[in-house]
Amino acid sequence: MKAISGKQLCRLLEKKGWDRKTINGSHHIYMKQGKKERISVPVHGNKDLKTGLLKAVIKIA
Repeated sequence: MKAISGKQLCRLLEKKGWDRKTINGSHHIYMKQGKKERISVPVHGNKDLKTGLLKAVIKIA
């Protein structure tokens, strides 16, 4: 799986219909109407996210 940054993941989620509800420190919180889950994306500049987090987000989204 190709590594991506938190900023890139945020852009992808927004394209897929997820809405950023709040920012708590460096974590962007996304929710989507019709889903109970929420996704927390750590945005630390252009630092790549770990593959485990990416897999978990893909499973939810």
